[in-house]
This record gives sequence, structure tokens and C-alpha cells, in this order.
Amino acid sequence: MVGRFPDEGLPDRVTSPDHPVPGPPTTDGGRLRVAAIPFTDAYVDAVLPAEAERVGPAGDPSPWLDAGHLVEHAHEIDVLHLHVGDAALSEGDLECWSESVRRLGVPLVVTVHQLRHPDLDLDARLDAHLSALLDTAEVVLTLTRGAADDISDRFGRTAIVVAHPSVAVPDPELGSERGLVGLQVGPASTAVPDPAALVRAAHSGAVSGGGRLRVLVAADNQSGLDPDIWQLAGRGAVQLVVHPREEWAAQLQQLHVAVLPERCGTHSRDLEICRDVGTRVVAPSSGWFADQWSDVVSYGDDDHGGLDEVSLSGAVAVALTRPMPRPADRTWREEQRVAVQRVHAQVYAQVAADRSWV
Repeated sequence: MVGRFPDEGLPDRVTSPDHPVPGPPTTDGGRLRVAAIPFTDAYVDAVLPAEAERVGPAGDPSPWLDAGHLVEHAHEIDVLHLHVGDAALSEGDLECWSESVRRLGVPLVVTVHQLRHPDLDLDARLDAHLSALLDTAEVVLTLTRGAADDISDRFGRTAIVVAHPSVAVPDPELGSERGLVGLQVGPASTAVPDPAALVRAAHSGAVSGGGRLRVLVAADNQSGLDPDIWQLAGRGAVQLVVHPREEWAAQLQQLHVAVLPERCGTHSRDLEICRDVGTRVVAPSSGWFADQWSDVVSYGDDDHGGLDEVSLSGAVAVALTRPMPRPADRTWREEQRVAVQRVHAQVYAQVAADRSWV
């Protein structure tokens, strides 16, 4: 099965005209029973079509990732949809789980959100997980053409490309400040090994571009923050704002430019929030951020070459010379969301019908 859903417009056909998508099995008045992993989050909620009934229970990790639960309750679902980021199971547990999926004949749909992990050991584990999952999946989805090409090259699977739908709505009462650059940081990690270097480079670019830098820190992520960042804020070189996580979209809406810091991402939900609320994005050269939204300024940072501070400074300065983008047109975003849901409904109906023919 092949298909593509470009960033704007409606998707190409998921099936050919000679082989139309069959109607869904008659479960609960015609609604397909879908077990989504995770049970709920902003993306899962946005792509779930009205034709589907979400089957629980909720939980983290999902009970559907337990082979015993799956064996006991497989008859209660028509489709199993796994959204892949960091793997939740050990390699051995995943092999057992995948074998259970195949033995039970449960149609598995996999959406690949993440293809790399910044920790080399965990990257090898993620690669093994993806190999097992994509070998089992009836249908593979992903969010960009670049990721689909990577999936094809590494795993020999053709992925249907569906755009990332809207996950935020701008606050009409909240303004934005021209020249304000925002960068969210926390303690050092494998994804962001030197937050202070990012802050220094982003600050340099903001000043060069006639703006200023706001360092954003989630309220539950202050512990272990690099002392150099506190010192920069204490000297007044940068503004430091500690915010509740639930105010994240509002924080992004106030900016002219948002810098994405993680060097090993594949796709970004924050990028989509920026598109929704009208904030320009400066993103690392790793991953497929520029495929996700063409209006992105890239800087050098990946898991091989590391951070290019000069590149980041230049990217921020360039981004500030460009006007603040308007928030995404809500009519277009709603049409896009409906189209994404339609693709999911078609995929679910086809794989469920294939199961009913077995």
C-alpha cells in the first residue's frame, strides 16, 4: 500500500480505484474498534477518525503492550495502532509481543514519529524495535517524505506520508513581540548535551538581529540547570522565564522566533504549535523539520558533528530579518485534519476487512 499526504492539500488515494476501500466490519453499529498506543495525547486525538471507537484501558505504559493482555483481549479490537517514538519494551519483550500480534492476526498499524535516539546504545535499541515492528505492521505511516525515504532505505518498507495536524489554537488575547527569540532548555541530556552553549549562541544571534533572548524553563525541570545560564540571566543578558508545562503554547505564541534545541529529533510537535500560533522556527539540521514545514531556518546541530554555534547564531539573526508568520489558517488546518483522519479511516477499514477475510 502506498500513498502520500502532502503538507498542504488533500491526500493522494491510499488505494487504487480498482480496489476501493471496503466498508468497516459491523462492530458496535459499524464503528471500528481501535486500540491506540498511547491511549491518548494531542496527536493521537487529532488523527483518530469519527468512524473509530477508541478501546482502552488507558495507562502508561499501555496495557496493550503487554502480551498477556493482548492475548486475552484481542477479540475486543479490530485494529492495533502503535505510535512509535522511544521504545517502551525491551528487545526480548518486543519480539514476544510482535509474535503475539502475528499469531493472533491483529492488524497492526505503525506510525513512525522518531527514527533516531541521541544515546548510541538506545539508538541501537530503537533501531531493533523499529525493525521488529515494521516487519510485523500491516501498514506503516510517517509524517514527512524524508522520513519515509529513510524507512524505505533502512527497513525496506513503504510508508504512507500524512501531515502532522494542528495541535494548538492561538489565543486571540495574547500578543507577540517582534524581535523576541525563545529557547527552552533544561538540565544537560544526550539530546541537548550543552544547553549553555545553545543559550550563548542563540543570544549572540538575537543581539545581532536586533532582538533579545528569552530562556524558557519548564517549572518541573529547573533542577540541574547549568549555573552559567542562571548567571547570564542574573546579569540581564537574557531573560529567564519559568513556566508551567500547560502554558507552553502560550509561551511560543509570544515569540518572533523559537529555537528547537534537540539535535536528534525526527519530527517536532513544537514546530506544529509554532505554525499554529504564528512563530518562526529555527531548527537543527538533523531530522526532517524542514520537510515538516518549509518555512524553517536550519542551523548545524546533529549527533555526528555536534552543535555549530556560529551556524545557530547566524540562523537566529536571519530568522529575525523575516517577518513573523501569520498563524495557520484555521479553515485550512481543519480541512487538513479531516483529510488526515480520512486516511486513517481508510487504512483502518482496509486492514480490518483483510482480517475479516482470513
